[in-house]
Amino acid sequence: MNPFSSGTRLRDMIRAIRACKTAAEERAVVRKECAAIRAAISENDQDYSHRNLAKLMFIHMLGYPTHFGQMECLKLIASPGFPEKRIGYLGLMLLLDERQEVLMLVTNSIKQDLNHTNQYIAGLALCALGNICSAEMARDLALEVERLLQFKDPNIRKKAALCSIRIIKKVPELAENFVNPAAALLKEKHHGVLLTGVQLCTDLCKVSKEALEHLRKKCTDGLVKVLKDVVNSPYAPEYDVSGIADPFLHIRLLKLLCLLGQGDADASDTMNDILAQVATKTESKKNAGNAILYECVATIMGIEDNGGLRVLAVNILGKFLSSRDNNIRYVALNMLMKAIALDAQAVQRHRTTLLECVKDSDASIRKRALDLIYLLVNESNVKSLTKELIDYLEVCDSEFKGDLTAKICSIVEKFSPEKIWYIDQMLKILPAAGNHVKEEVWHALIVVITNASDLHGYTVRLLYRAVQTAGEQETLVRVAVWCIGEYGEMLVNNAGMLAGENPITVTESEAVDVVETAIRRHLDLPTRSMCLIALLKLSSRFSSCSQRINNIVLHYKGSLVLELQQRAIEFNSIIEKHHNIRSALVERMPALDEATYSSRRAGSVPAAVSTSQGAPLNLPNGVSKHTSSPLVDLLDLTSDDVTEPRSSGGDFLQDLLGVDHSPALSRPGTNQTQKSSNDVLLDLLSIGTPPAQSSPSMPNMFSPNQDNTNSLDMLDTLTSPPALSAQASSAVGSSMMDLLDGFAASSSVPVAEKNGLTLPSIVAFESSSLRITFNFSKQPENPQATLIEAQFFNKSPNIYSNFTFQAAVPKFIQLHLDPASSDTLSASGNGSITQKLRVTNSQHGKKSLVMRIRIGYKMNDKDILEEGQIKNFPPDL
Repeated sequence: MNPFSSGTRLRDMIRAIRACKTAAEERAVVRKECAAIRAAISENDQDYSHRNLAKLMFIHMLGYPTHFGQMECLKLIASPGFPEKRIGYLGLMLLLDERQEVLMLVTNSIKQDLNHTNQYIAGLALCALGNICSAEMARDLALEVERLLQFKDPNIRKKAALCSIRIIKKVPELAENFVNPAAALLKEKHHGVLLTGVQLCTDLCKVSKEALEHLRKKCTDGLVKVLKDVVNSPYAPEYDVSGIADPFLHIRLLKLLCLLGQGDADASDTMNDILAQVATKTESKKNAGNAILYECVATIMGIEDNGGLRVLAVNILGKFLSSRDNNIRYVALNMLMKAIALDAQAVQRHRTTLLECVKDSDASIRKRALDLIYLLVNESNVKSLTKELIDYLEVCDSEFKGDLTAKICSIVEKFSPEKIWYIDQMLKILPAAGNHVKEEVWHALIVVITNASDLHGYTVRLLYRAVQTAGEQETLVRVAVWCIGEYGEMLVNNAGMLAGENPITVTESEAVDVVETAIRRHLDLPTRSMCLIALLKLSSRFSSCSQRINNIVLHYKGSLVLELQQRAIEFNSIIEKHHNIRSALVERMPALDEATYSSRRAGSVPAAVSTSQGAPLNLPNGVSKHTSSPLVDLLDLTSDDVTEPRSSGGDFLQDLLGVDHSPALSRPGTNQTQKSSNDVLLDLLSIGTPPAQSSPSMPNMFSPNQDNTNSLDMLDTLTSPPALSAQASSAVGSSMMDLLDGFAASSSVPVAEKNGLTLPSIVAFESSSLRITFNFSKQPENPQATLIEAQFFNKSPNIYSNFTFQAAVPKFIQLHLDPASSDTLSASGNGSITQKLRVTNSQHGKKSLVMRIRIGYKMNDKDILEEGQIKNFPPDL
């Protein structure tokens, strides 16, 4: 016999395939077998069609294409015999899915088989329909399936219930046809039918509110009785699993009760007793019992409030946490995350167990337990929980240390009862966590220290002790160096002693030793920059160590790092040549605004967005900045030509210290101050910023291309400025002298509005209730800048209050909004609001101006928001 003829048995083909030693041999065998099957199909060989389809199913499972055999499935399904139908339906479920158009041809055959007198053939049709039923088939065959839900044989009823689940998922509007038959299945004694009936009712409740209400009213009592019978049922070997009667039915019943009890107090009261019985009587030593208890807890948490039951449920979860099985502990932690929102006090009782879970060897349990502990912290337990977490921080694995540090820092910052406690805890975290402490955390610590004037001496002494034992921790060293630079004299003099604090003896030389050790040990730029700044400040406060400090600074004049080299040159010049202004330059840093820092740390907004609500903030370094707008970058436009610098909360302290890691940007024609490597002294000393506008006659004192000699020359000009032209000296020279002498802040250059070019006005935005017009003017000497006067007119008969205007532009455009003339807009065009906008287009002549706007106001105590995009700007902008 030909081994690949249509008469070859399935087992022979399997043997031939398994005997292949290479993939190529296997493909050859499959190819020959498929060719033989195709030949048999074309010859309409009826004797071996079922055998050929069985081979095709095996070939399909190996991953080879078998689409040519799909019609054979339909032929076998249409045949009268049960063996052929069985292979045909099996092939239909394996080789086809609901997306195949061929299924339309089999719908009539399935309908006939559903009405067949042979229950086994009807069962085959139900199995196939439950697996591959499409929405069209569901609509055509729903009536037959509904009829079979009342069939006398329990196996057919069970299969019909499973088929009904697929039908209502595919076509939810058919759910109402199955509500009454599904409710009737809940009275079944056969556990298989009852299990599928409960699942059908569960899915009905999910897809139809009407079904949920009907089952809640009619079936809640019956389900409670069924669950009670199952809980109290005697031993039945056919349903027993580890000594528990049918745990699968237990769980399905509990899931359905949870759905029925949600949002309904009466239904919840009905099931309270049986839930308490399940929770107390179920054996928890076996996995099946734990599964039932877990679902019982989920049901208790899902139904309406019952304090006693919830405490019982949380106690069950507490027992789960004591289990040796990590899976049980993990699901318990997940459920406690949900329970804490419902009954936090009950969860608090298991705080000690949760702390032990934080120390578990399993990483997933540690992380989940830490998240849960974080949610449990409040004002009453913050001190005890923080102590436990910090103690564990000292011994935990390095992989977990980052997450643990972040949580502890957040807890300390959020629930700190007083500043001294906050400082104490942070100074315990810094040595233990090391570099796992994020920048914004230690920046925030410095902000708090500057605002705690009565704790300056205490803090600097604490930091001095800490850095002696943990000097390798970079974050700790940065904070310590900063504080020694600011409050070094308090460390030496033991000033600001608190009650009960032990004094320490520290000489000026020992204080300098700490900074010198730090600058030699740590090679990163921010730490060394902070050390140089601290040394500059100590040179003024420790006169006996001034020469030693100068020698340390001189060592970095030849540094290959330009930032350090520049700082060393500047600071050396200050120490040696500028004694008269040194003490003023290195005065103690003023208290940093905690509210400002918190708002910046919460998140920054792209610099191209402005709002009329942004009131200027007076930052400690004298720079006037506007508050961040709540408006995000509506345009989402980017430019490859110009990169907009982004600010974040983590840069706040670095701005004050003058540590700038981003390259300086150059924008001709803009009024925005640009950073360069040589204006670092002004940032460092917090006394102002140089004017941004320059003229050709003004010496380029702040050019990033200057050499070291020019840096010294620049410092020499602090006391004897060079002669400037009349224009430059009036705008820059005098204000620069005032800045450096500490007498006044630089005055901003007003935008000239006289003798400017006037452009035609436009209607920028118009709706049924609002009209906005823009009037333009430009200065001939600065074609990139445009002054826009916006006028807002109310077209409705209602008064608009709390009127705000916000605008967003692409990143190559600078936008500044002046405050509006009013926040109330009169009705019916009687009056208007005016607001000025200053726009600078750095791509003038290349890219046109475009703007996205948002207008908000209140009308009849209702908040209104309108948005639009302006594209009709004159081309010269």
